[in-house]
Amino acid sequence: MTAVVFIHGTGVREPGFSKLAGRVAAGLTALRDGLRIVPYYWGGTHGATLAAGGASLPPQPAAVSRGLAEAPSAPCALHASEAGSPAGPAPDDTTAGWAALYADPDAELALAAAGGGPAVERPPGSVPPEQPLRVRLTVLAAQGDAPAAELGPGLARAATGLAGHPLLGPAAEALGPEDLAVLAARALTARVIADALDADDPLVPVGDTRDTVTGRLAQALGAPPGGTERGLRSLLLRAAGSAASRAVVRRRRALTEAAHPAAADVLRYLSRGAAVRAELRSLISGLEEPVALVGHSLGGIIALDTLISGPLPQVKLLVTAGSQGPFLYESGSLPTLEHPAPLPPHLPEWLNLYDRRDLLSYLGAGLFPGRVTDIAVDSRQPFPASHSAYWTNPAVYRHIVDLLP
Repeated sequence: MTAVVFIHGTGVREPGFSKLAGRVAAGLTALRDGLRIVPYYWGGTHGATLAAGGASLPPQPAAVSRGLAEAPSAPCALHASEAGSPAGPAPDDTTAGWAALYADPDAELALAAAGGGPAVERPPGSVPPEQPLRVRLTVLAAQGDAPAAELGPGLARAATGLAGHPLLGPAAEALGPEDLAVLAARALTARVIADALDADDPLVPVGDTRDTVTGRLAQALGAPPGGTERGLRSLLLRAAGSAASRAVVRRRRALTEAAHPAAADVLRYLSRGAAVRAELRSLISGLEEPVALVGHSLGGIIALDTLISGPLPQVKLLVTAGSQGPFLYESGSLPTLEHPAPLPPHLPEWLNLYDRRDLLSYLGAGLFPGRVTDIAVDSRQPFPASHSAYWTNPAVYRHIVDLLP
C-alpha cells in the first residue's frame, strides 16, 4: 500500500489543518484506491508564534474609508468598454478584476455609485430602486452559508452587510436591476474569499468554482442566468492599485500575528528547521515503502530539505506544489544544499507543480536538469488566492496520482 505523507505550508493551524488534510485525502483517494494518507502537522509544535502577543507590531492604522470619495468620477464599470489594453489583461482574462475585488470587495459598488447622476427626490410612497435587492439579500442571509458552501463560511454575514450598504441606493440609480444583482453577487463572493484570505485559509476555491457560485448568487438576487463576468474589467481595474494597497494595510496584522504567522513560519524554519526535519524523518522511517511526500509551500521546502539531508529509501516520489525550494536554492538560502551543488543521487523522482499566477511558486527543471518535472496548473485565481487554491484544483490530484508508486 502506497503511503502519501502530506506536509502543509505556512500559517496553517488547527482546525484548518484537519480540514485541509481531509480535502487532500479525499482528492487523492477518489482517483486511486488503497492509498494510505499520512498527514504531517508540524505547525502546532514547530510553527511560529508571537511570544509577547504581538508587541512588535505597529498600531493598527485608522480604517480607510470606502465610498464615493474614493471612487473615480467616471461612468459605471458595468457599462464601460471591456476592450483589453496592451498593459491590461487579455480580453478573456478577468483575474485582475477579481484581484481588485478581493482587495476591496466594495470597489465595484463604489464605481457604480460614482457613475450615477445627481440624486433626485422621489415622490412620497415610491419604492427606492434598490429595495427589491435589499429584500433578496435579506432572504439570502436567512439561508445561512449554504448557497455558497463551496466558498467557505461567511455568506450570511456578507449578505447582511451588503443589504444595509449605503452605496446600494446610488448604485441602483446608475444600474438596471439585473446589472445591480450581478454586481451584488460579485461583491458577496469577493467578500467571502477576501475573508478566507485574511484568515490564511489553506483551501481557496479555484476560479471555475468561484464563477459557478457567483452565477448562482446572481440568479438568487434577480439576474438571469449567465453574464456575471460582464463589466468586471475596464474601470474596475483602474482601482486595482489603490485597492491592493489598502489590502496590504488590512492584512498586515493577519499576516504576522500569532494566529496567522505565515511569514514568521518561514523565518523560523530557515533559522531553526533541524527539529522539524528530524521529526519528519522519524515519521517516514516508520512507514513501509513505497512512500510519496507531498508538500505545499513551506511544506515542500521541508520535504526537499529532509530528503537532501540523507537517504530515505522508502520514499519513491517527491511532490511540491507552490513551493519556493528552487528559489531558495538559487539564492543560496536552502538550508541543506548550496548552489551550484547538484541534488544528491538518492533524491527520488520530483514533481513540481506551479501556477503562473502564484507568485510564491518556482521552477526547478532549469536548476536541476533531468531531476525535476515542472508542471503548470491554473486555478484562475489571482495572487494570493492562487497560492491557496492548489488543493481545490482537480488537475493537481490527477498529476500526483499519475506518478504515485
